[in-house]
Amino acid sequence: MEAEGAERNGAASDVLLEVKHLKMHFPIKQGFLGRIVGHVKAVDDVDLKIRRGETLGLVGESGCGKTTLGRCIVRSYEPTEGEMVYHNRNGDTEDLAKLGSTALKPYRREIRMVFQDPNSSLNPRMTLLQIVGEPLKVNKVASGKELEDRVAELLRRVGLRPEYMSRYPHAFSGGERQRVSIARALALDPRFVVADEAVSALDVSVRAQILNLLQDLQEEFDLTYLFISHDLSVVEHICDRVAVMYVGKVVEVAETGEIFDEPKHPYTEALLSAVPKPDPRLRDRGRRIVLGGDVPDPANPPSGCYFHTRCPYAEERCKDEEPALREVDPGRYAACHFSEDLDLRGVGDQGAVR
Repeated sequence: MEAEGAERNGAASDVLLEVKHLKMHFPIKQGFLGRIVGHVKAVDDVDLKIRRGETLGLVGESGCGKTTLGRCIVRSYEPTEGEMVYHNRNGDTEDLAKLGSTALKPYRREIRMVFQDPNSSLNPRMTLLQIVGEPLKVNKVASGKELEDRVAELLRRVGLRPEYMSRYPHAFSGGERQRVSIARALALDPRFVVADEAVSALDVSVRAQILNLLQDLQEEFDLTYLFISHDLSVVEHICDRVAVMYVGKVVEVAETGEIFDEPKHPYTEALLSAVPKPDPRLRDRGRRIVLGGDVPDPANPPSGCYFHTRCPYAEERCKDEEPALREVDPGRYAACHFSEDLDLRGVGDQGAVR
């Protein structure tokens, strides 16, 4: 388990948030009386450590539980089970999963979220002054002229002119609206920001600008990011480490370069085979791994390893025995029985025939 490995490596003091055995199960209700007949296991026993000052990428197919995990961390959802141990500025720890709404209030200032679609996450009836200033007003940080000055400074830091604060979101492009969302997230001087597909709804020409802005702000404000994305090319560019999710579980965690060069889980190998190659001369040489079957239903997952129904390397053991997320190399974690034995292809050798 990643938590135990980090403790052995002496990295506990660098940890900002430690997720332990986290579960988020949504009830399936049926009939007029709403009888519960099952649960959708959106997040299913996740262990993860997020270090101070890093950008941790969270990747996987649509519906794998990435966004649900992010919303559990910011406590938009109350987790079904598990712990989220947050390390305060003063060195103390607090389990965010157990806190009520009143006790959570100071932590909501330190843990913020940037949503995927700025069109739906910004209130069209509010001006930029109201949108960016709302967290300051609700938390009684500033009001009146001081509030306007704070909003003006936040807009400058995300690349927008302070004069825009009297305008409404419809007057701006998608990239500018996302800058407003980032300014709102920074209003309370947070330590940790969850960026949920923060650039996927933007034009390709704008994505690089927003990514560069996020990196500049991280350095300026000493931020820690959980960067949720399905775009592996973006993740390779911005993230220090990567966690791969499949049907509610984390199946691999490693440094970004290690995952892209030498994956340790068959699902990661399949994801990497889909990464576009910018050199047109190499596009026909790669061998895309097309997984058979469908993604399992999180309401009725298969026994053993959830990936065994689609895995080209699966053996009889995989059907019955669920693999634990374990340290297969120093600092590398994978949930596969055969991680040490498989010779999996990374992005660099997708053209090789084995």
